[in-house]
Amino acid sequence: MPFRILVTGSSGFVGSAVSVALIRAGHVVRKASRQSDNTPDPAPMEWVQLPDLQGEIDWDPIVAGVDVVVHLAAIAHRSDVDSEDYARANRLATASLARACQRHNIKRLIFMSSIGAQAGSAADHVVTEADEPSPVTAYDRAKLAAEDEIRNSGVPFTILRPVIVYGPGAKANIALMIRIAALPVPLPFGAFHNRRSLVSIDNLAQAVVFCVDSSTTENQTFIVADREPITFAEMLAALRQAQGRSPGLVPIPPSVVRALILVAGYPSLWDRIGRELVASSAKLQGMGWSPSIDTRAGLSSMVRNLEGGHRSN
Repeated sequence: MPFRILVTGSSGFVGSAVSVALIRAGHVVRKASRQSDNTPDPAPMEWVQLPDLQGEIDWDPIVAGVDVVVHLAAIAHRSDVDSEDYARANRLATASLARACQRHNIKRLIFMSSIGAQAGSAADHVVTEADEPSPVTAYDRAKLAAEDEIRNSGVPFTILRPVIVYGPGAKANIALMIRIAALPVPLPFGAFHNRRSLVSIDNLAQAVVFCVDSSTTENQTFIVADREPITFAEMLAALRQAQGRSPGLVPIPPSVVRALILVAGYPSLWDRIGRELVASSAKLQGMGWSPSIDTRAGLSSMVRNLEGGHRSN
């Protein structure tokens, strides 16, 4: 059944992909973002301007006339943002949106949270939704608080907790990995067998479409990840091979690399590249969602798309 769907944060990396996936699935999309984007859409979409999330927002005219809201807009995970800014933009704005959804009898509010709301950036076990949430950063805590606001609002909801998302245009951690892989020297990560769960932007977008179309996902929280994790060494090897290069990974003991990173004053970097974060999406798969893209193939495709874009510019 086609729905009229509001997508907040529609001009972002995830929002652009989700908007296109929804329209291709037959839904009518209203895009909401701070600035309009020039992304070519498969069909005409309505666009409305999204106010500053840190201020007072009148959500009523934005949500009026839609059936489903997919809320992606947020202040991104950055080190230069104050914790109160996260609380205002990522928790209070979401709470205000949830109240507006209740007033307008929205059929479902789908909220894009983060694996950080569940487990931070590393874990010593396979993370599932049954684990007690243990957010570490102000960003993660604000996301978890926003989840609670939605659950307490009375609006039918689905909460998604994606792991690190990769694809053309990805920033932050994935952009860092691409820069490391592009270095014209051997890399000291051949012995890094720690596993990380990732999710393809296309798999994530299809997870949103699946949740919109599936009533069984209502009032549920799901981790979203590709089917299998990948080691850090395998990740770099896949990125380099997609560039037409040999992996060039030297098996330096991780303890040595860790010591150098800590001496340099980057403990959070070690958590991202030296520790494990394996998260299971078995709950969502059990509902019928199937991640179609394999991580290694998806990473290779991402690099080829990026290089093709650079050649055309």
